[in-house]
Amino acid sequence: MLLRVRVTLPDRPGTLGQVARTLGVSGADIVQVVVLERLGGRAVDDFTLVWSGAARVERLLAGLAAIPGVRVDGVWRAIGAPTATGQDAELLAQVAANPSDGLATLVDAVPGLLAAEWAVAAVVPVDWASPNGGSGATVGHASWRTPVPPRLPEVTPLRARSMTTPDGGHFAVVPFGRAGLVLVASRDHSATLAPAAFHSTEVDRLAQLVRASAVILGDRLDLVGSPSISANP
Repeated sequence: MLLRVRVTLPDRPGTLGQVARTLGVSGADIVQVVVLERLGGRAVDDFTLVWSGAARVERLLAGLAAIPGVRVDGVWRAIGAPTATGQDAELLAQVAANPSDGLATLVDAVPGLLAAEWAVAAVVPVDWASPNGGSGATVGHASWRTPVPPRLPEVTPLRARSMTTPDGGHFAVVPFGRAGLVLVASRDHSATLAPAAFHSTEVDRLAQLVRASAVILGDRLDLVGSPSISANP
């Protein structure tokens, strides 16, 4: 299976090599490394690994924890192949080529692009966060693996951001800027794996995709209605 491992490490020569060697000794095959952040002498890197389902993740985590200054921020299953340069542009080209299915195309692609478990395009009513609970959000389209009904966080005020709920669920929330439509991506905890929260660079990437898709789809987004799935905060 594919695993995503997020590591914070000292940004100095040799440390990345130590992490890579430790992953290899633990039985992981590194297929991609993405640098999310370099600031104040520290770096945040995402490693995508091919990992044997029979191997224990604890061995991998123990090896990384033994490297001075290294912290594991999360480990979780990656959905789909590692992302590559040009995938965002290719996705937007697909949205533009078939705008009638453009929203579904975007939502279905997001989990693979951001190593998320699932994603939905939800319509958020104006009374979502009212003291009386408001009416539930409705879902215009849901990706594969989305629970029914999906558990959505409170997403108002509508702005692009990363959210973590009290039970440990991680969400990236990005509004389309019209019709109360918002894209929500989720990483769920499991009994053995604990994913990292969405990094600001991931939220920015998702926001760029949503903004570009909103320009492409235009008034079609206002027609997202009568969805068959409902969700409550």
